Amino acid sequence: MNGALQSLPIDEGYLHRCLHEMLAIPSPTGFTDEIVRYIGRCLEELGVEYHLGRRGTLTVCLPGRDNARARAIANHLDTIGATVSAIKPSGRLALKPVGSWSSRFAEGGRVTIFSGSSSYRGQVLPLLASGHAFNEQIDELPVGWSQVEVRINQLVHCAEDTRALGIGPGDFVAFDTDPEWDESGFISARHLDNKAGTAANLAALKALLDHGVTPAVELQLMFTVTEEIGTGAGASLDARVAEFVGIDIGPVAPGQNARETGVTLCAQDTSGPFDQALTRHLRQLCRDHRIKHQTDIFRYYYSDANSAIIAGHDVRHALLTFGTDATHGYERTHRDSLESVARLLVLYAQAPLLDDAGHSG
Repeated sequence: MNGALQSLPIDEGYLHRCLHEMLAIPSPTGFTDEIVRYIGRCLEELGVEYHLGRRGTLTVCLPGRDNARARAIANHLDTIGATVSAIKPSGRLALKPVGSWSSRFAEGGRVTIFSGSSSYRGQVLPLLASGHAFNEQIDELPVGWSQVEVRINQLVHCAEDTRALGIGPGDFVAFDTDPEWDESGFISARHLDNKAGTAANLAALKALLDHGVTPAVELQLMFTVTEEIGTGAGASLDARVAEFVGIDIGPVAPGQNARETGVTLCAQDTSGPFDQALTRHLRQLCRDHRIKHQTDIFRYYYSDANSAIIAGHDVRHALLTFGTDATHGYERTHRDSLESVARLLVLYAQAPLLDDAGHSG
């Protein structure tokens, strides 16, 4: 069966162009309209129709050789970020995180504050930010969101000055991504999670369309907008979907088996094990088509793949990832990992669904 699958070339130029353009679009959870519009334009350029859900999830349905059943592949467009929680007497801003991440990774970040029709630039600093003024007290500061603040690049000296700009609690604060493509193949930026996975998904779709390859069953590609707060794809599946595969980051760190090259398959995360048969099937596709891969267990991790299960959908679920160093910080992956993910998605789209016993065919 696997020998009949076509291993298609991936348009890496397209993949990296999409990633670069997405990294320039702020999209913390709850502030995703612009990135959704961007994905819509990409899909229109590829000549495919899509459905836009009320909350912003985009779904593409590619007809398969068998349309009585379907499989879904999902990645999320939303990122971590912050909102303004209060205006301090100094005119600086207190923050509430959007998504689960440490203020340690926010310190020093350059940001944009979005307030109504206006936006302002600033930087996240620890409360004690000057070594010349506070000396060793700086090293004694604890880590926490109450220990950082936003310095706005405007002449503000008190809370009333900041309010006069139109800034207030609830305004979104988006962090600059500062992307860098290295000649060694490494890509570093904030928010590779999950714009890099989105770029790989788009590149896989383009490969299928460019080469006129029809999926085995209807292929539903989903671009979700609330994964970072735990909901993601929960309400977006129809009853015909039998298999659900999420695309996301794979944390590279001591004690982890994830790598920044190849595909990292997740066998289990905080929610429990993924479907063994589907994970094994994805691993076999990698072996048969010489895609570098490894398997890992993620200790503190949730994704779109388990949001579908939590919502009560009766599907086999799996998670494939691009290995990423310093997740939810200044992230780094390798172009080899993104190409490998796209190659695997192309093959998976062509493979028959697993039967009830977990066999392909």
